[in-house]
Amino acid sequence: MNIISDTGKYFLLMRKVFVKPDRTRMFFRQFPKELEKLGLASLPIVIIISVFIGAIMTMQTQLNTSNPWLPDYITGLVTRDTLLLEFSSTIMCLILAGKVGSNVASEIGTMRITEQIDAMEIMGVNSANYLILPKVTAFMVMMPFLVIFSIAIGLVGGYLVGVFTNIITTGNYLIGIQYAFVPYYVLYSIIKSVCFAFIITSVAAYYGYNARGGALDVGKASTNAVVNSSIIILFFNIVITNLMLTK
Repeated sequence: MNIISDTGKYFLLMRKVFVKPDRTRMFFRQFPKELEKLGLASLPIVIIISVFIGAIMTMQTQLNTSNPWLPDYITGLVTRDTLLLEFSSTIMCLILAGKVGSNVASEIGTMRITEQIDAMEIMGVNSANYLILPKVTAFMVMMPFLVIFSIAIGLVGGYLVGVFTNIITTGNYLIGIQYAFVPYYVLYSIIKSVCFAFIITSVAAYYGYNARGGALDVGKASTNAVVNSSIIILFFNIVITNLMLTK
């Protein structure tokens, strides 16, 4: 019954969020700040994780597919498609759920327990719309760019394996990442990332907005936001894959 209750409260909150802002100027003042805080601030972790994952994926694929029956370019092809289909769109979103989700939940939760949200409501401000809408829309706008950037950096990480080791040649790797490229996979990855960005920010905002008590409850709200948004992402990953890739 708790799941049903939380789901109902979540959709009621989203109904308050997705209305026309009372003051459009305030929304456009907050929007660029959220782009920087949630999107650009996530670039360092995206770069670090992507380059290392691209490198280790290339190494593992090459070392475990050494077979005269397999073409030399198979490593680059596997690395490219893995980054496109799963890592940069799904695993990266799970990682960012920890960073961005906890940030959103703790920020809004702190405002709730310090009664700042109550003060907004008393003044007649739609606090859900004012606080949550800029975060959700900003992260949904930034996430496709982060995903594309992650794919590119991951491929560079794989290329560096060819440059600095003898595990694979750069020529075979480059042939592999170009071979049988399917542009539709990029669209699939972007659509998934936008959906997951909405899940991360909206679920985190829900738990932060409904936090009650003291500082300990803000921590619990952040934990619940990260755990539950990760589970929902994995579920919708199956749904979107089934809708977009199966025939």
